[in-house]
Amino acid sequence: MNEETFNLSIRAFLKRVGINSQREIEHAVAKTIETGVIAGTESLPVTMTLEIADLKLHVKFEGEIQLE
Repeated sequence: MNEETFNLSIRAFLKRVGINSQREIEHAVAKTIETGVIAGTESLPVTMTLEIADLKLHVKFEGEIQLE
């Protein structure tokens, strides 16, 4: 295994996940505020799941996104 290639690949994947996740969350929040489903002052519980089937890795990360 090439440690540098491995590390760069992980970082590229996490960057893609981070950017796309943020975009999806922003879009969903804007849409639900616009339709009146949420007020925009909530704190939203959030769960992110990391899964790599070949490694039998399944990890959940939990947190909260505050809108105000």
